[in-house]
Amino acid sequence: MEAKIKMKQIDAALLQKMLIGGAKRLEANKEYINELNVFPVPDGDTGTNMTMTALAAAKEVGNAAEVTVKEVTRGLSSGSLRGARGNSGVILSQLFRGFYKGVKDQDVLTTETVAVGFKKAVETAYKAVMKPKEGTILTVAKVTAEKAVYCARNTEDFEEFAQVVIKEANEILQKTPEMLPVLKEAGVVDSGGQGLVEFLQGAVDALMGKEVDLSSIEKTAVKPAATASEAPLEEKDIKFGYCTEFIVMTKEEISMEEEQKFKDFLMGIGDSIVVVADEDIIKVHVHTNHPGKAIEKGLTYGELTNMKIDNMREEHRERLNLTQAEAQAEESKPEEPRKDFGFVAVSIGQGMNDIFRELGVDYLIEGGQTMNPSTEDMLNAIEQVNAETVFILPNNKNIILAATQAQSLVEDKNVVIIPTTTVPQGISAIIGFDPEADAEENEDNMKDIIECVKTGEVTYAVRDTSINGITIKVDDIMGIDDDGIKKVGQDVEKVTLELLEEMVDEDSELISIYYGEDTTKEQAEALLEKVEETYGDCDVQLEYGGQPIYYFLLSVE
Repeated sequence: MEAKIKMKQIDAALLQKMLIGGAKRLEANKEYINELNVFPVPDGDTGTNMTMTALAAAKEVGNAAEVTVKEVTRGLSSGSLRGARGNSGVILSQLFRGFYKGVKDQDVLTTETVAVGFKKAVETAYKAVMKPKEGTILTVAKVTAEKAVYCARNTEDFEEFAQVVIKEANEILQKTPEMLPVLKEAGVVDSGGQGLVEFLQGAVDALMGKEVDLSSIEKTAVKPAATASEAPLEEKDIKFGYCTEFIVMTKEEISMEEEQKFKDFLMGIGDSIVVVADEDIIKVHVHTNHPGKAIEKGLTYGELTNMKIDNMREEHRERLNLTQAEAQAEESKPEEPRKDFGFVAVSIGQGMNDIFRELGVDYLIEGGQTMNPSTEDMLNAIEQVNAETVFILPNNKNIILAATQAQSLVEDKNVVIIPTTTVPQGISAIIGFDPEADAEENEDNMKDIIECVKTGEVTYAVRDTSINGITIKVDDIMGIDDDGIKKVGQDVEKVTLELLEEMVDEDSELISIYYGEDTTKEQAEALLEKVEETYGDCDVQLEYGGQPIYYFLLSVE
């Protein structure tokens, strides 16, 4: 009997199929991963975020300029960087970025070089998280990488290597409930870890010969996470008319001093500058009236690829269907100078959106629990705000990491993140903004303000679970404060009043109630009457929020 031929290397074409296979398996198991979320609230969280991130990466992997290990993994890194959504998506993008760093110089991959890529992936992801927590996707990645390094020393056969590594990934995933008590109590494994295992399994399936449809990835790739709510951009606001993007392929890594010189040059000819230098590539985005100058400067650092120049004034006229005379009249209007401060806020619900606009927010990103905006969404929002300093109000703890990633990519504006984790915190923060103070004073003041805001949420459970000794059944009404689920029952008003009892103390002065799209005005006013009777020493205000999922959002200050 003829011995089976060992697979000792992976070429770029097979790697491309494996990475797309991983994204597609993740997509196929998205809802299952969402159901593993410990909190039984009806939000499309981890599975959705990781899938959108992986599909953004897969789109660039499938469209690689050349089918080489470097170009394919570069697409994996750059696509996921901008497409990252939520904490789990950002961590996944950092794993992909690290893997690219570890393997990009290889013509083909061996078990040893893949293990090096895994190790670099883990190092990069751990650095990106301020307080890494064990029992999460990070642990699954770390233990899997350690096994890959060990296994690569003992076998060159990729099929054997892949089976051992994926087995280890599954085994450590099953141990995550022992590392995080909250997982054990809920009877689930870590959802982010599950997402990573699904991606790895999809890659292994492709390695073992399972057919992957490369043609469909473009159709299923990134859809906008949210529709930005903003005033229409006026052509007079387009100071620099050409959106210019390209990648510089450098022969060697440029120094930080050279990188800064490049950025300074671009600032001299335009704005909305993003320059990401990563060893042997520089990704460039700039709005300028002289795209040729940007390109010529880029050529001094290396060869160019992925060049794109869009005439934003022409696109604007086409969108508005302006006549030539109207267009000329628009062009003759004076340019608006940059203001000192601007605001971007993440919001959902017509009432909430109206409140933020009335308070002076320049650009709203529709999103939140049901759909976390991506790093790209954040960058687009920052770009639209014509201000020297742009404050970002993420208004959700799962959006802060994507906002931070966007902040690191912007060069021509001062971007300040106020780490608001709820919409009521965001409202209080912007109310506390002082236009006479400088950016640093406002940042400190707004951070102090949100520390004094207690937030409550009333919603329904989408699955049976147990958290902190509280048994929860599907469709139960839950009262959630900043520390977690506090009250469970069957009546929305009763649970809301019980939750307020937990939140209000002798120092409380203001209670704000925002009612959602599934709550009638009559129900909200009935609640208001009871709250005013109970808490006579507090000012109580009722506002229409229009938010989905949450019957009431509460704020106590």
